[in-house]
Amino acid sequence: MTTIFGAIADDFTGATDLAGLLARSGVRVSLRMGVPDQPAKDPAAFEVIALKSRTAPVAEAVAETRKALAWLQNAGARRFFWKYCSTFDSTAEGNIGPVAEALMADLGVDQTIYCPAFPENGRSIFMGNLFVGQQPLAESPMKDHPLTPMQDSNLMRLLRPQVTKPVGLADRLTVARGAAALRAALDDHKRQGTAHVVVDAVANSDLEIIAEACRDMVLMTGGSAVAMPLPALYLADGTLSADAPKAQTPKLGTGGIVLSGSCSSMTNKQVADYLARGTAAYQLDPLQLAEQGIQPVLDWLKSQDLNAFPMIYATASPASVKAAQAKLGVATAGEMIENVLATCALTAREMGARRFIAAGGETSGAITKALDVAQLDIGAEIAPGVPWCFATSDRKQIALTLKSGNFGTETFFADALRILEAS
Repeated sequence: MTTIFGAIADDFTGATDLAGLLARSGVRVSLRMGVPDQPAKDPAAFEVIALKSRTAPVAEAVAETRKALAWLQNAGARRFFWKYCSTFDSTAEGNIGPVAEALMADLGVDQTIYCPAFPENGRSIFMGNLFVGQQPLAESPMKDHPLTPMQDSNLMRLLRPQVTKPVGLADRLTVARGAAALRAALDDHKRQGTAHVVVDAVANSDLEIIAEACRDMVLMTGGSAVAMPLPALYLADGTLSADAPKAQTPKLGTGGIVLSGSCSSMTNKQVADYLARGTAAYQLDPLQLAEQGIQPVLDWLKSQDLNAFPMIYATASPASVKAAQAKLGVATAGEMIENVLATCALTAREMGARRFIAAGGETSGAITKALDVAQLDIGAEIAPGVPWCFATSDRKQIALTLKSGNFGTETFFADALRILEAS
């Protein structure tokens, strides 16, 4: 199978989010954790490469993304997608804009779109302003994000400092007139030299129009949802063969664990729901870890019945997070939690765990690295943009779900276990 569509995501949960939506088509989707060292031996029609570059230095993020692009081109891909968070997580320096311009340069294209909308998860764009539910981005819980606090809701203003070429808008009124009108608007922007075009979307029907209008673009950028209609479009025009290989669910052993490092508003609710079910749980305290180390956590874990799916979590309120960061430093506190949760994942695997629920982008990256997972095949979707994934770790078949902080409903952890058993 030759790859027809190659995507690059700036974190691991974002990559599974995208892969899960593409997998709704029923076609096999392969997710690579980092850029593979070797060419693909069995490439899928849809290949997604997960990087850990969202908060990396700009030069490092650009270099890794260009390396991923080269790998995807070698696998046969001719259409590409740069995936970032549906809340446009970034700083004034990047990394969304600089990476997009680097990809444009390597691909020889002079225009791309930006559409982080994900209506199913409450992310919409109107007149260039991003909303989280009914709140403007800058008034949502994202304003308190520990690494990328989002304090402006206007995507054009956020993007302009990150790029060197003009930024424009294709608004909802244009999108509502259909794919032909949107293509005409993009062509008009191109004639005026506008390289970066933010596109409004408030409903799934808008995403279908955008995908139809931009399906032949060599490079699209956005959240995962705008790529969701592409498989059906590719099947309809013959770009994707109707007999392309389908997804398969492997047999798994028993036992598992929930590992939560996200401190998002929704993950706090999900942790509370799981605790209310009487689940055995251990809360990580960065200050206590700094004093006592990891051994008390591991001792607790080794005493647990993994068939009851215990939880280890660092999820806490924004005030608690800031207090720990003030004493330990932002980077130190974050890395400490990631390292502890990664070690717990490895310990749980050695204890027999074959199901892993990870909440938080940085947490998911650390856990997949610890488990030495290089490739994932995408399975059943738990919530919009959050699928179960299957991989091999230490020659054992495991299932992983990598949840972005604000995704899923309050019952996500329990739902995940139920859906996996039913698949």
